[in-house]
Amino acid sequence: MMKGLVALVTGGASGLGRGTVERFAKQGARIIAADLKSSQEQGEDLVKSLGPDVIFTPMDVTSTEDVEKALELTKKSFGKLDVLVNCAGIASAFKVYNFNKKVPHELDTFARVLHVNTTGTFNVIRLSVGLMGDNTPNADGQRGVIINTASVAAFDGQVGQAAYSASKGAIVGMTLPLARDLSTHGIRVCTIAPGLFDTPLLKSLPEKVRNFLAKSIPFPQRLGNPEEFAQLAQAIVENPLLNGETIRLDGALRMQP
Repeated sequence: MMKGLVALVTGGASGLGRGTVERFAKQGARIIAADLKSSQEQGEDLVKSLGPDVIFTPMDVTSTEDVEKALELTKKSFGKLDVLVNCAGIASAFKVYNFNKKVPHELDTFARVLHVNTTGTFNVIRLSVGLMGDNTPNADGQRGVIINTASVAAFDGQVGQAAYSASKGAIVGMTLPLARDLSTHGIRVCTIAPGLFDTPLLKSLPEKVRNFLAKSIPFPQRLGNPEEFAQLAQAIVENPLLNGETIRLDGALRMQP
């Protein structure tokens, strides 16, 4: 059912976004993979490996101008937009107050995490749905599907994750109202809340730490593969009754303090 669909994937040059681009392309979709300009080389490598049905474009999700340019490219290249997958995001790890150094959490850091993760996700959605709304509805009246990325930290945030958990909790919180809002135009909205995945962020950790994290997952005791995130994203696209829901993808992991 993915064949012929057109998708925009943010954070598409690496990690969960790249896994989604690769799977969707293999299933016959055409994709605009958007990521920061600093990821241009990775994006171009992705295009080379997957062929002409994948186009990379540099895009900052918080920039209205960048997102509008990406959507113009989508329409010019493929004529429509059926699916949006929001994978772009950043993380931080700071306690609210360092009592040894008597230093509070920097407000700018907190604001930036929310700006990129939450505001950036909403920015891409608000601009993309106009193009989706031009689609001819299918038998169910569907015109498009939006998939956002939260995190288990939205529910089980650990020490030092106040900013990250807040940003991902906000994505969970806006999933249902967005689905209700866009239901009149046949656009579904779901969110995936992944646990510990084998992404560039975790690849940078020592092997000992990676093994410890893997063993904290009840089953299977390993880090998730971006392909498994992409598999769920595809299932959301293909199942017309999935709407307004956040789905944990974590091997029954519940993060400890």
